[in-house]
Amino acid sequence: MDQPARLDLVDEGVARRLRTALDLYEVGERMYRTRLRRIRPEASAAEIDAEIRTWLGHRPGAEFGDFPGPPSRRFE
Repeated sequence: MDQPARLDLVDEGVARRLRTALDLYEVGERMYRTRLRRIRPEASAAEIDAEIRTWLGHRPGAEFGDFPGPPSRRFE
């Protein structure tokens, strides 16, 4: 029996770049987490997590987002 034609919905180049971006995000977060543990060895896991969330929310030069308009309240 013939296989139905495959419908490619994802450009492999785009998918590869997205995977690379997500991998880089994970590496960056792990590096920062390691740095925080080194400079604050007494900090609890909860304190480190809170610091990571603060760091992820800090957007120098784009404090109100990357698009003109009212600031998002999504992460408040």
